[in-house]
Amino acid sequence: MKPIEFENGTVQIDAVIVAEGLGLALPLLQKEMRAGRITSFAERGVDADFGRHRLTFLSAHRRFRVVVDETGTIVQRSAVDFGDSSLPKSVRKPGG
Repeated sequence: MKPIEFENGTVQIDAVIVAEGLGLALPLLQKEMRAGRITSFAERGVDADFGRHRLTFLSAHRRFRVVVDETGTIVQRSAVDFGDSSLPKSVRKPGG
């Protein structure tokens, strides 16, 4: 599998990329995802961003986001760590 692939209208990303972005070991990421403590959402670009997708992953205290083009190439990645504070509610919504 390539790091990011598009298949049947969905985006698949290698879990190693997400684990690194959230600052977690891969087994912990998998455990937290199964427990519903890691959530995600995807947004499709419009207008000037047409062909791009923004994938956002959220843990209790960190947001990791990647922007990919139509080939699955990462064009931007960012992470925000809120330290001991919980994520603000506004961060948990698309577009935030």
